[in-house]
Amino acid sequence: MAEVLALVEARLTTALGAPDARAAVTFLGTDRIEVLRFTDSGAGLVRYATLGMSASPMSDPTAVLADPVKGPRAELVLTVRSGRADTDKVLRPLAVLAASPQVEGVVVAPGASLDVGEALWPGAPFTSVLVAEPGGLVEDLELDEPLDPVRFLPLLPMTQNEAAWKRVHGAAALQEKWLTGGTDLRDPLRRSVALD
Repeated sequence: MAEVLALVEARLTTALGAPDARAAVTFLGTDRIEVLRFTDSGAGLVRYATLGMSASPMSDPTAVLADPVKGPRAELVLTVRSGRADTDKVLRPLAVLAASPQVEGVVVAPGASLDVGEALWPGAPFTSVLVAEPGGLVEDLELDEPLDPVRFLPLLPMTQNEAAWKRVHGAAALQEKWLTGGTDLRDPLRRSVALD
């Protein structure tokens, strides 16, 4: 599926500019996952996007056989403020999350929580992320039939308290808390929003 990945990289470059760094990670029994870094100096932001997750469609973990053609495809995008933490160390955790459909047979979709079990970067108060709705920063990439489009899913880092609260109350309720609390979701060192 090299052709799909070439189209995905072109879409990312069109939306975010040329990547200024890239790293590749391969896990046993999985395809290679790359993480591209895009620096937006004017806005003081750095964005990380996976490349490789969309090479194969995600399949229902209960299916006996995975369909090699049909099924949702996605890549992950994380945006943080630059210069406040060593966020480049997020490359491996992001690759782990992007490999999870191949490794664990999960379908990554908006509203889902993904946990890497360790800090996303040194000193980060986050070990998990909330998968947000696509279509804002990077538009979906339509592929030729019968392939599903590639969706670029934003990741919103969650503290442990937020992740636990989200499990009880749901993703929409947590996003509402963030909104009403004026939470800067791009702050790599932010504290948990008030959850009372």
